[in-house]
Amino acid sequence: IQCFAPTPFWTIDATIQHQGQTYPLEYAKEKVPTIAGAAQISVDCKNALLEVANIETQTIQQPPPYPFDLSTLQSEAYRHFGYTPSRTLALAERLYLDALISYPRTSSQKLPPDIGYSEILRGIAARAEYRSLVSKLTNRTSRRPNQGPRQDSAHPAIYPTGESPKRRLLHHEADLLDLIIKRFMATFAESSLLETTKLILRKDQHSFFLKGSKLLRDGWIEFYRPYGSEPDQKLPDLRVGEKVPIKKIDAVEKFTEPPSRYNPNSLLRKMEDENLGTKATRAEIIEILYRRGYIKDVRIQATPVAAKIISILDRYCPMITSSVFTSRLETQMEEIRSGNATRREILANTLDCLRPIILHLISKEEALGTQLAEASAIQRKSNATFDYPCPSCGSKLTIIRSRASGKRFIGCAGYEKGCRFTLPLPQFGSLTITGKNCKVCGFQLITTRSGRWKHLTSCPRCYSNKHKGIAHVNDVNKPIRISSSASSSLLESAPLIEDQ
Repeated sequence: IQCFAPTPFWTIDATIQHQGQTYPLEYAKEKVPTIAGAAQISVDCKNALLEVANIETQTIQQPPPYPFDLSTLQSEAYRHFGYTPSRTLALAERLYLDALISYPRTSSQKLPPDIGYSEILRGIAARAEYRSLVSKLTNRTSRRPNQGPRQDSAHPAIYPTGESPKRRLLHHEADLLDLIIKRFMATFAESSLLETTKLILRKDQHSFFLKGSKLLRDGWIEFYRPYGSEPDQKLPDLRVGEKVPIKKIDAVEKFTEPPSRYNPNSLLRKMEDENLGTKATRAEIIEILYRRGYIKDVRIQATPVAAKIISILDRYCPMITSSVFTSRLETQMEEIRSGNATRREILANTLDCLRPIILHLISKEEALGTQLAEASAIQRKSNATFDYPCPSCGSKLTIIRSRASGKRFIGCAGYEKGCRFTLPLPQFGSLTITGKNCKVCGFQLITTRSGRWKHLTSCPRCYSNKHKGIAHVNDVNKPIRISSSASSSLLESAPLIEDQ
């Protein structure tokens, strides 16, 4: 991503108008490599009549989704609610302890009949919001879920137990339970039918596409709404041979983009594809990387200390950073569990691989320690420095801890030049400087974390201004002693203010 050099290209932005409605067109070539070529297309097709050359229609049968395993539950919860994988797991474990769902740490996508499909559906129907959906399922002759390919000998896929909550659920818990219940019901429903239509419009050698879709049968989508909705994309009522005028056509310059950064959800899926970690540890591994300052932001970036550590390890022991080596260890541990290999055999082979690496690291211990200490110092300084400059002198603002009181505050790097700008900070919890700015004053926001889930994002400058305002009001409201002779003269000269 850092080495990526963007390359320019052009796209054709065109629309047609039919019966008062405007429809966007796709040009046959998604990318035009030169500005001359894009400009020629715009000139050729400006104010032109496009003829409908062909209409392609296709009916697609969409089977019901598979039951949830842990990774797909984490993926869906991130997509719909923005929950990180570790948060989804924590919420799911809470629902499991309340006997509302089955054991969540599973890689299975299969629901065996012995869990009692009918009993679970009856339990779900006891809640009014699901009653009508369950009645539609119970009227079906076949009651068999759509099973996925993955299986776990220890646990089935995640499913609701049908029990009613014994306490008032937090809205995050209620959302996740609703997702699990609707996914469970959707697996028993019939396939949905989607009709896609593609209109091909031509002007000489230039071709444009107009695509639309229409849901012919809801099927499982009815049970999985709003998580599986399929909106209709309407098309103009045109026939082959009809002509329609282009309303607007422009050549738009764009640039190629680097590969997308990982987010917690896509990183979890990548770890699963690479066989790194287990279903129970992957989310926690990502959280550890955040907590230790190796990665930051939702669109994940490696911090300087992480890049330095990987650079050092690649130089001295590349096998440790190899995903192939880690994946092989995970496969071997699975072989131990399944009985295809012995623990002693796997340990002996792994130690034979690691022993020379560890001895080499020990011999370079001093050099490694120096380099890692330098990287750690740079990281600490970076984590404590704001991007927002000092409002008084324009110097860097940093988090400082007072030697006298031990309290932390925001101070200016221009202190030695006479700048005395400071802002207060919360004194409890871990502090993180965010990349976001306050919508009121523009200052950089901070996040304070206390415990695992409690966190507060605030603006130090607004907080300081608010308390200065309160202090000013308190000073104004303090009683003032005035002598009787002075009070009469003040009253005579004071303007009359209504209701005061």
